[in-house]
Amino acid sequence: MSSVYGLNVPNDWEVVALDQIKSDEKKALISGPFGSNISAKYFTPTGVPVIRGNNLSLDVFTRFKENGFVFVSPEKADELGTWAQADDIIFTAVGTLGQIGLLSDNQDYPRYIISNKQIRLRLNQEKVTPQFVYYWLASDLMQEVIEQRNTGSSVPLINLGVVKNLLIPLPPLPEQKAIASVLSSLDDKIDLLHRQNKTLEAMAETLFRQWFIEEAKEDWEEVTLADVCTRITDGSHSSPASVEEGYPMASVKDMYDWGINQATCRKISKEDYEALVQADCKALQGDILIAKDGSYLKHVFLLEESLDVVLLSSIAMLRPNGRYNPMLLTLFLKLDSTHESMQNIVTGAVIPRIVLKDFRKFPIQLPPKDLQDKAVEVIKPIFEKCWENNRQIQTLENLRDTLLPKLMSGEVRVQYQTEEVA
Repeated sequence: MSSVYGLNVPNDWEVVALDQIKSDEKKALISGPFGSNISAKYFTPTGVPVIRGNNLSLDVFTRFKENGFVFVSPEKADELGTWAQADDIIFTAVGTLGQIGLLSDNQDYPRYIISNKQIRLRLNQEKVTPQFVYYWLASDLMQEVIEQRNTGSSVPLINLGVVKNLLIPLPPLPEQKAIASVLSSLDDKIDLLHRQNKTLEAMAETLFRQWFIEEAKEDWEEVTLADVCTRITDGSHSSPASVEEGYPMASVKDMYDWGINQATCRKISKEDYEALVQADCKALQGDILIAKDGSYLKHVFLLEESLDVVLLSSIAMLRPNGRYNPMLLTLFLKLDSTHESMQNIVTGAVIPRIVLKDFRKFPIQLPPKDLQDKAVEVIKPIFEKCWENNRQIQTLENLRDTLLPKLMSGEVRVQYQTEEVA
């Protein structure tokens, strides 16, 4: 057996550095020169998008985020010259290390440039398949390796020389493609379920907006959020020490559209966990969880069932008292108009956060009970389908996360056909 970063791999696999598998073209592995902090004068409303850290992810599922771009003109992009295209791999080199993305041929734009905080790797596809390289670099093992290679002091940094020398085990090209196909098929199914949920959410929000915003009556009772909840609070304001094996503690970074990703939660001791459960920092069935800090209200969801997770203060919990149906209250909190209305109860210049004492006083119109009941008859099946999709997503993610290290190490081998030479 060969070994790479302590991981045993089959003897018939090569172990090479990334520099050995880059394409033969000039500047196949390059840092970006574009500094968004000093070049805002070059931004244009449309044009060539600039890839920054917010377009990449620490999550192996999120290959690339097609949003949040700034743009430059095609002429300026030609001058800068740090092009990125389908099958290129992009790293964050400064800031949140471990962020990585893979461009596909069905992205929204034909070409991109990268910012000065990113590194672009263009691969020799006669030697490697880009999806295989991506999954290896996005694996938990390589995330740890990249973090250990940090050479920054105040700001995390990984330089081009370090990236060139990162190691990767290489099975034969047909086996690489077979491994990538297995993992990609799981990710494609996960992506489809996420897209279904987005569509269902949009339907539910449209119905809610029509019934309770556009057709709201002036004589509906005006109440506050505190009037329709038995409890509005946030998670723990203390942060217990992390442990290798323990119980999950979630912050806003662990939230996604319909739940909490327990795999990314840090672990705390049993004693600290139980103390926080006693302090009511555990999320219960029927609670509405919201992202309170950072991109406030970015995530708002109703818990189908209790979670064996305790929360940090960046997540707020609302416990409805029955006056406002929890599903309808969740939809109200998810509206763009609600987000805009809450701007005056947000504080913090660097990290915006909702002020809970003002949040509790936030005014809402309380629809009549009979109208709520009629709406829930239509809305409830949508929520139930999203919850079902979310359970499937979790099952598929667990399967993928279990398979990924086994496939990448050769512990589990996949059958493949040897490519015939023409």
